[in-house]
Amino acid sequence: MRRLPLLLLVLVATLARAELPETDWLDLLPPEDRQALEDMPEISHDTPEADGNFAAKGGLKQGQDMPPVMYSSHTVAALNGKRLRLGGYPVPLETDAKGRSTLFFLVPYPGACIHVPPPPPNQIVLVRYPKGIRLDDIYNPLWVSGALKVEKVSNDLADAAYALDAQQVRLVEDSDMP
Repeated sequence: MRRLPLLLLVLVATLARAELPETDWLDLLPPEDRQALEDMPEISHDTPEADGNFAAKGGLKQGQDMPPVMYSSHTVAALNGKRLRLGGYPVPLETDAKGRSTLFFLVPYPGACIHVPPPPPNQIVLVRYPKGIRLDDIYNPLWVSGALKVEKVSNDLADAAYALDAQQVRLVEDSDMP
């Protein structure tokens, strides 16, 4: 009879360490946006920003001459409230007194704040993480876990169609790679 509680404790401890399943960025796109991105023509990167000249605010905001899908805030309603794990790259917005990032955008590719074109709003997630994480290099990918919300967010830097109140944020490690 003593073995049952011990087995139960081991199971609970194992489940507590288990991570949520990984969600692919493409899963954040409704089918029509996914198809539109696949069908999109080549985009020119010949802009002042591509050369590192950032005179204007809004480094993640879209220019006015992009295909409509690049401005899309269309979301997948079934993801609202879903607990998931998303891998991506941080664009820091706010830090705490100890220099840890507590608010940042998560984007699907590194350097989205300086590359042209930036992702569409439905490929940008605002992450709230009051516990904070030290981000020494924005080119180091992160795993972010928590409940995703369909939530439109707009600030001077970017527009996002999703937000996530993170329960866990950690750097991707070599052992995470297949």
